[in-house]
Amino acid sequence: MKNINRRKFLNISALAGAGAVVASQIAGCKSAATAPTDGAKQKIVTRKLGKTGMEIPILSMGVMRADNPAVVRAAYNSGLTHFDTAHGYQNGKNEEMLGVFFKDKDRRTFTIATKGKANLKSDNFEQEYEDMLNTSLRRLQMDYVDIFYTHAVENLDVVNDPRLVKMLKKFKADGKVRHIGFSTHANKPGQIDEAIATGIYEVCLISYNFKLNILPEVDAAIRRGVKAGMGFVAMKSMVGGVADAEATSKVNGAACLRWVWQNPNITTAIPGFTSFDLLDNCLEAAHSPKLEASDIKYLAGLKEKELLYCQSCGDCVKQCSKHLPIPDIMRAYMYNYGYRQPSLSKDTLTELSVANNACSGCEKCTVTHCISGFKVADKIAAITPIVDVPSCFLA
Repeated sequence: MKNINRRKFLNISALAGAGAVVASQIAGCKSAATAPTDGAKQKIVTRKLGKTGMEIPILSMGVMRADNPAVVRAAYNSGLTHFDTAHGYQNGKNEEMLGVFFKDKDRRTFTIATKGKANLKSDNFEQEYEDMLNTSLRRLQMDYVDIFYTHAVENLDVVNDPRLVKMLKKFKADGKVRHIGFSTHANKPGQIDEAIATGIYEVCLISYNFKLNILPEVDAAIRRGVKAGMGFVAMKSMVGGVADAEATSKVNGAACLRWVWQNPNITTAIPGFTSFDLLDNCLEAAHSPKLEASDIKYLAGLKEKELLYCQSCGDCVKQCSKHLPIPDIMRAYMYNYGYRQPSLSKDTLTELSVANNACSGCEKCTVTHCISGFKVADKIAAITPIVDVPSCFLA
């Protein structure tokens, strides 16, 4: 296993902390001198979200990485009406920012989704989960959220867990949640089918992009979900935004979004733009959503390239002698080197209890095959040291 170049790692993290995020790294972005105004608003195609009754634009805002309310304002003024956050994003500051921005807005002009991870191993799960939702509502300064997702589900036994199902039903009955959903990066077809069988899930937030190696299976599962009344929201559509840790190769976000929207069963996508130029790039796609021949050619050229997106297929976990949560570690890698969000990367690894020396004792990595072409050991070595970097040095 190669040793990490600590100077290079810390330099990248420091740049992220200083605000050098991926703002100008999506190909085709235009520089916005000023935020869009109501006068510049153009109509964006809308789609219905399953049986929820919600009809929202095909472009929504993933607020996870945004820390500038002016970007939220620009998105709202440009015609975006759906905003996606989570309890843990920016240690709660993300929800707080949205709460301040929307507190004087007509509640009928926007919809909010937030998420909470279910710690089903806790003996006090029910109280902890309700406290989590109440905290999110307090930060958002709202009585209810339009969608509440059980966050980052990986296993089927979470989707149908009786305690979780009971609490989600309670949240809805109490009027704190209008619609129930779950978000997932892994085991997508199986989880969708399990959600259909469970019968309470109305929305699925799913990683969905042109790189999916099991696209036919995922699309078939989505069709089954739509037939059962579920709505689908796409995330991770831009496959990390850049092709490598040095960001020497950039991804055309508009082409990625157009590819997503060619599936009529995807209601909306939630790209995580953090600046006006990234918003412009996404709006360019939303105002001209047809997938063009040039987009198809461009994406075909990227299909076999490694990029930063992990398929979360789980084969690496089976190969690993320590059974490390490698797909989650790869997601942390993408957060730091793709999104330039080292604090989110550290939070992800800390929550998983992944140590700096996670691979210690392994003379040779037993993960010899990755469907995405990742050199898994090298990537682990290049990201796990972040757990020991003081948070004050990270953004």
